[in-house]
Amino acid sequence: MMTRTDREKEVKRAAAYLRAHAKGRLTDPADLREAMSLKWFRLASLYHIKDKKGRKVRFRPNHAQRERYINDHVLNIILKARQLGFTTFEMIDALDDCLFRDNFSAGCICHKLEDAQDIFQNKIVFAFENIDPSWRRICKSALGFAIPRAKSDKGGSGSYTFTNGSSIKVSTSYRGGTLQRLHVSEFGKICKQFPHKAQEIVTGAFEAVGIGNVITLESTAEGREGYFFDYCQSARNLQDERRSLTKLDFQFHFFPWWGEPSYTMDPEGVPIPQRLREYFEDLEHKHGIPTTPGQQAWYAKKSEKLQDDMQREYPSTPDEAFAQSIEGAYYATQMRDARKDKRITSQVHVNPSLPVYTAWDLGMNDTMCIWFAQVVGREVHLVDYLEGEGEGIEYYADILNKKGYRYGGHFGPHDLAVRELGTGMSRADKAKEFGIRFEIVSRISNQAEGIQAVRNFLPMCWFDEEACEQGVKCLDNYRKEWDEKRGVYKDRPRHDWASHGAKAFETLARAPLFKLTQLSASRPARRERGGWGAHT
Repeated sequence: MMTRTDREKEVKRAAAYLRAHAKGRLTDPADLREAMSLKWFRLASLYHIKDKKGRKVRFRPNHAQRERYINDHVLNIILKARQLGFTTFEMIDALDDCLFRDNFSAGCICHKLEDAQDIFQNKIVFAFENIDPSWRRICKSALGFAIPRAKSDKGGSGSYTFTNGSSIKVSTSYRGGTLQRLHVSEFGKICKQFPHKAQEIVTGAFEAVGIGNVITLESTAEGREGYFFDYCQSARNLQDERRSLTKLDFQFHFFPWWGEPSYTMDPEGVPIPQRLREYFEDLEHKHGIPTTPGQQAWYAKKSEKLQDDMQREYPSTPDEAFAQSIEGAYYATQMRDARKDKRITSQVHVNPSLPVYTAWDLGMNDTMCIWFAQVVGREVHLVDYLEGEGEGIEYYADILNKKGYRYGGHFGPHDLAVRELGTGMSRADKAKEFGIRFEIVSRISNQAEGIQAVRNFLPMCWFDEEACEQGVKCLDNYRKEWDEKRGVYKDRPRHDWASHGAKAFETLARAPLFKLTQLSASRPARRERGGWGAHT
């Protein structure tokens, strides 16, 4: 495996040969052999692509693709802005492997069949069929090497097999055989829309790639859930800790919009709204990311069309990419406001002089979710969150005791009062035996009532970002169920892992104590920077 320094040297040497070739000076057989031995030279000279206007042009790797190539690892995960051409680059890079290495197998997985067919025909087939005959002659005469022919082209399945025993395939899944290279396009979308398919890719396709071979995952962000988000977080942690990566660790790559030179325009006559002026100031002062007037104008015009999706599609930072709302999410607006107001923070802590209240929900498969809250003036501080499954009430009672909080009350949903036929006892009765006296929150008349209660409640809430991380994910991802046949959202929640924590929060929002606090509270104003001290 080449190091970053090795690849930098390769790219530098290849650039010199590319300049000589452009001037017609690359004619010496020894120089040609040296140039063609450099993969970066081949990538930037042999292949053609279709540009955004559908014209045939020579493939010239852009700045982001160059950085990706230099900073390579066996396992790579790419979080990116849109339209940076990574799938094009990965396919040409993989095609080159197949043509210049015998018995090499490469695969690409897409989230939709039409995407797989498009990538195969317009990236792989187009690049292969448009290799200049002159390069084929040069390879044969100067190198004694004939570029392999396509022995078979199964257009319907999107696969090539070459005369040197190598093959490349683009599909929506991968089963059987072994791969030396796998690329998964828009893995975040697969994780969001087809979680079972994502699991199949991880447990099946990934296992077809031997240790030390290449897996690349690329995507825009699609919410704070699933393999793509989890892998990005783990890879970022390793990067932040500056730890050496093993062959089983993903390397994190982030390519923001402001790093792409073409994302700019003439700023003349383009108004920049005040909210974006503040945004650009924050980028520079908080993150050290200066932007030019041209970049700001481009961003302003682009955001007019994308609106709330702008930061997901064209993120400035990794956190910003994943902070965007999820389609169909019930609390998207309220959670976005919480982040803008910095109410999901490390500065929320348990105040030992105040009581802690809990709110519970018992979901599918005995999944228990518990929120821990304190009332601080006109604010509600969410100081802790707990979830588990397959355990009895005594288990949770023991955990609550071990936490050492001074409890002011426990709120539970109406089904805790339902009596079991065998014992005649309710779960609330059982809880009393372990010192937990529930105040039962009345049943809602419809789903909309509970959702509206949470929407009214969230603006007064502040979250401990570490202790409540999983609970916040639940609120972010609680969404409407999608009707695949009709292509619309149904008028009911999707019942999944996120619904348990969201329903427990609904219990809290509808608890009598917290309903009273809402009556006197309005949406909290943003605190001045550094002004937390008076509230702790």
